[in-house]
Amino acid sequence: MEVINEEIFRAYDIRGTYPKTINEQVAFTIGKSYGSYLQEKYNKNTCIVSHDNRLSSEALTQNLIKGLVSSGINIISLGYTTTPMNYYARYLNQMPGIMVTASHNPKDDNGFKFSFDERGNARGEMIQEFYQFLLTQNYDDGAGVMSFYDVKEKYYELLLSSVDIKHDRKLRVIIDCGNGTTSLFAPEIYNLIGVDLIVLYGESDAHFPNHHPDPAVEENLTVLKDAVVTLKADVGIAFDGDGDRVGIIDEKGTYIPADKFMIMISRDLIPTHENKRILYDVKCSKALTDEITRLGGVPVLCRTGNSYTKLATRDENCIFGGEFSGHLYFRDKFLGFDSGMYAGLRMVELLSKTNKKTSELLEGVPKYYSTPEIKIPSTDTKKKEVVEKIKEYCHNEHFHTIELDGVRVEMEDGWALVRFSNTGPNITARFEGKTEMVRDKLKETFMNLIEKYNK
Repeated sequence: MEVINEEIFRAYDIRGTYPKTINEQVAFTIGKSYGSYLQEKYNKNTCIVSHDNRLSSEALTQNLIKGLVSSGINIISLGYTTTPMNYYARYLNQMPGIMVTASHNPKDDNGFKFSFDERGNARGEMIQEFYQFLLTQNYDDGAGVMSFYDVKEKYYELLLSSVDIKHDRKLRVIIDCGNGTTSLFAPEIYNLIGVDLIVLYGESDAHFPNHHPDPAVEENLTVLKDAVVTLKADVGIAFDGDGDRVGIIDEKGTYIPADKFMIMISRDLIPTHENKRILYDVKCSKALTDEITRLGGVPVLCRTGNSYTKLATRDENCIFGGEFSGHLYFRDKFLGFDSGMYAGLRMVELLSKTNKKTSELLEGVPKYYSTPEIKIPSTDTKKKEVVEKIKEYCHNEHFHTIELDGVRVEMEDGWALVRFSNTGPNITARFEGKTEMVRDKLKETFMNLIEKYNK
């Protein structure tokens, strides 16, 4: 067995750089180990497999499947899909599965999002336990059978049956597929909903020649913002590389962070539903919790990471949940998994029910001054040390902290969050205040600490 870098086994998935830490032999070994693990620990003999459009995904998938079938596991192959399509196939077949993707990471990265049961993706200790099993090399031998299944038609039916888009006015919608996997599906589905559709970067090209496919980073959406204004669109909708996250641009070309989009959805759901529980992650603005509370809802805090937030949205019986990165979970009339295409459809549905413009759906939101999420390059070892030292500093200063995920320092007039990324060698930070001065002071203090400890 080729030596496998332990650092690719992260908190939410397996993720690394092709071909340095993720390659065909690693994919084969993971397949062989996963198939054996499923049979021995979960008594399962079949799993779903599909992949995104990254340059290395097809070769990795072929070798993953070789490893899987050599363990005796049967495979249902979906071919190219978005990650949410993989989730839906798992739901339809009531079985675990693997998605070959590195989501929004740089083009040379790749990895595996996987589950062992129907509760959701493996996470935390589950992934570490699987890694320890992999190291034993105690694998099964067999001859699994592979079959093929096309989930696209049923997935389209699910999306269309889970929205009610009014046609009293013709909405102009621009979608930005970022040349990612949604390029293969989003133009088709959005053409079915009766809007005036304009598509940006709708050609599948895993070199990502136009911009990095991460809609949580405003700089990636410059062209979309300009197009919305120039073409007088009602809304712009962007997707990430594997289609499980969304970004929204209003009619003025203004970027709407996910926590503000969650305010729009909360305003729609809380007054009309008995279940008023809304989940959010530690990165979200206080404006969201203020608004949930004002509407009579119940805000539920969770650590960051879609494997955790998605599971907690269900386990905490929330009607809706999400996180700052753009993962959103609708449980009012959808199945509760994160789909960027579906979240975008809900934005269109919301607009279709009112004569308001997108920007007007945020009227009256409490004003806070926030930074975007800031990423500070580090190493996978150093990033953890830095966060521990920040915690120690906060304890010494007797700050009120929330340590659910890194450390969030709660002040009377603002907050600061410092945590380490679970998807890459980075420290991440975000700051917010009732005034720009408060925000900037918090930022200065903690960024100086990060720089000091990150040397």
